[in-house]
Amino acid sequence: MNLTKRLLLSLAFVLPVTTAAQSISQSQIEQFKSMPRAQQEALARQYGVDLDSIAGSASQQKQRPQNVNVVEPVDAISDEERERARQEQDDNEEKDRKNGGLKPYGYDLFVGSPTTFAPVTEIPIPNDYTLGPGDVLRVQLWGKENQQLELPVSRDGTISFPQSGPQAVAGLTFDQARQQIKKRVSEQYIGVQASVSLGELRSMRVFVLGEARNAGSYTVSSLSTITNALYVSGGIKRTGSLRKIQHKRDGKLVGELDLYDLLLAGDTSDDNRLQPGDVIFIPPVGDRVGIDGEVYRPALYELKNDTNLQELVNLAGGLTPQAYPQLVRIERNNDDFLRIIAEANLTTPKGRQAKVKPGDRIEVASISDITGQYVEVKGAATRPGRYAWVPRMRVSSVIQSLDNDLLREADKRYAAIVRTDPETDTVSVLNLRLREAMDNPGGENDILLQEKDQFLIFADEGKVSAKTSDRNDSEQKEARRRNMAAAEVEETDYSRFSREALFAPVLQRLKAQAKPGAPQQTIQVTGPVRYPGEYPLPASRQVSDAIYVAGGLKDSASLYTAELARFGVDEEGTGETRIISLNLEAVMKGQASAALKSRDRLLIKSIPEFAQAKTIELDGEVRYPGQYTIRNGETLRDVIERAGGLTDNAFPEGAIFTREKLRQLEAQRLREAEERLQGDLVGIQLEGDDFGGQNAERTQQVQDLLEEVQDSRPVGRMVINLAAVVGSDDYQPIRLQDGDILTVPTIPQAVSVFGEVQFPTSHLHSKGLTVDDYLERSGGPTRQADEERVYVVKADGSVMLPEKSRWFGGRSQQLAPGDTIVVPIDVDRLNQLELWSNVSQIVYQMALGAAAVGNL
Repeated sequence: MNLTKRLLLSLAFVLPVTTAAQSISQSQIEQFKSMPRAQQEALARQYGVDLDSIAGSASQQKQRPQNVNVVEPVDAISDEERERARQEQDDNEEKDRKNGGLKPYGYDLFVGSPTTFAPVTEIPIPNDYTLGPGDVLRVQLWGKENQQLELPVSRDGTISFPQSGPQAVAGLTFDQARQQIKKRVSEQYIGVQASVSLGELRSMRVFVLGEARNAGSYTVSSLSTITNALYVSGGIKRTGSLRKIQHKRDGKLVGELDLYDLLLAGDTSDDNRLQPGDVIFIPPVGDRVGIDGEVYRPALYELKNDTNLQELVNLAGGLTPQAYPQLVRIERNNDDFLRIIAEANLTTPKGRQAKVKPGDRIEVASISDITGQYVEVKGAATRPGRYAWVPRMRVSSVIQSLDNDLLREADKRYAAIVRTDPETDTVSVLNLRLREAMDNPGGENDILLQEKDQFLIFADEGKVSAKTSDRNDSEQKEARRRNMAAAEVEETDYSRFSREALFAPVLQRLKAQAKPGAPQQTIQVTGPVRYPGEYPLPASRQVSDAIYVAGGLKDSASLYTAELARFGVDEEGTGETRIISLNLEAVMKGQASAALKSRDRLLIKSIPEFAQAKTIELDGEVRYPGQYTIRNGETLRDVIERAGGLTDNAFPEGAIFTREKLRQLEAQRLREAEERLQGDLVGIQLEGDDFGGQNAERTQQVQDLLEEVQDSRPVGRMVINLAAVVGSDDYQPIRLQDGDILTVPTIPQAVSVFGEVQFPTSHLHSKGLTVDDYLERSGGPTRQADEERVYVVKADGSVMLPEKSRWFGGRSQQLAPGDTIVVPIDVDRLNQLELWSNVSQIVYQMALGAAAVGNL
């Protein structure tokens, strides 16, 4: 009791201090916890000690080290490691392609490595489990005394039993330690019984080496097995063996694990439990063979010992019901390193016992491949593949419902049947009116099928494009609603089901089988049909059937005439081309017929200018501005009259008329000027700096001019006299083109000054002011100005030169509202390059047009 009081007094003094947990020894805590709960509470109340604080400090002292994460979290993986994993995946895919799509078996077991490692503890502890430092024994005493003890195994291999001293348990099995503890409790505690279990288990370090994905040392639970360690290390590379995984201890081979036993039979008898310091070594992969065809698990399998054909088939899961065991093809390398093909019969003992060799590729044939009693459906079908053929089978026997058996995007009007002649091995194509066949089973369109017929079900591009548009709209709305966090959805590639894609191998076969006397059975359909292109020659050889195969006519097709180009040989044996005109309307109604021949080219003509809306846009001071549709030959005056004429505020002298073709021409001139300026700039730079630094100045000036050219935007303005257009019958009519724009401004009040002046701006028009007056109001010309070449751009876009105008007296002529004065740069000071003068003119024209439009 005195010992207990001293313990509680020491606890009472040290617990309020922050270092209390460091002042109380572990033995004192254990002695206090060995007391009955009632006595603990009484002493704690007497000395004012918080019992929870004692328990908390004890738990802190007994706290075990946290388990170490042996695999980094996904977000902690570096870009280099992620790139390495991506490269490994690409390499594996490339190897799979070389192996004909076959993948090595078993490596998917370790796909998706864990982000953390959780020790295996929630399983029953076997009696032969060997105790060691770090394990915790839970001892429950009941009877005369009731206690719950947790006794960790210390580094010296002992546990500290209260009031009894240490007891060595390291190296003992769990069952042996349990019996010793029970015996000790029964001898030292009268009327007390004990129950012993294992609490926390120790961790241990093992090594995973060889062809492991992440070779190295790992901290695992003491109950871990070989497969646990393999999983923790990320699995096995494809270059590693799954059948000869070695378990080593102290340099000696303890056991060998064959993962095929685990994967194929669930056998874990060789999955040994690990001990500290054990090594798991993964040797390189052994010999492999591939098996494909009618087996349940086509893959590459690793051979362990001598393996016969039947054992390999068993590894692959056995034969499917569609397998033809009498024909198994074996492709292998002979002694001369040549690839040969052998055959085996699995129905005979000799065939089953045939030995397979490294590098073999075995293919189990299908019944349908051998017997040919099948029909095949390809394309936009819900269940493509092969179906058993029976005599008197028709189209309706395979395609029973257009809604259920075909995709929503399928063309339900037309399908094709590719038929192979068993005697000549040549192919032909039968055109199938699919909907008519379904509406009238057993009728003319419900064609009788033959062995190995192929159905080609095509996608309707109109349905596909409409679905794509709807999907894009919904995806945009969903993305906006989820802040662009919508999940990626795998979409079907309907281009695989187009006429071009599905007919491609058929056309190739038809061209390959052509010969003298049996010409190539293909035609071409061009023009306004839904699916122009090259097609097999219809069996009926009718133009109407060829158009039906191409999806039918568009509404822009002309029914008055069509052309049929026919390639043949004249009497002298020389190739010739004949053009045959067709009355397409009569052909489509069946009133006329035109038989198609090999290589014919059918041209469907379009209605001239069908649905080609040509428009002109009227802006500004017109009575009813807007976009007007124009007829062929219609003039600007006609459209202005349709628009109600000009308003009272209109300024026809300043009207801006732009044309798209002129804008394109100006854009081309700007591109040419930019290219030539760049060439001149390079030439000046190559000359180097001179003594006076003039080259540097010239270089900067050229760069400035080049920037102006690059910043200029073409306008496409054409100078017109709108007042004469509207009011004079003698003025040349302006025939309109698609995309023309007429902008009529209001009556202006300003005169603008552009170019090389101190302050380019616009001034309020004042009657009586001359060109020099406006230049003076803009600060006068700059040093780089060419005062002898000042010109005036009138409001209608025409240019007047003061020196050549008969109404100019020097530069004292008065200006009108809307005029623009342009002071060009002195190109003579810039090395007298004629190009720069032309470029400056282009730039100023672009700027004037843009400014005029922008000021409206």
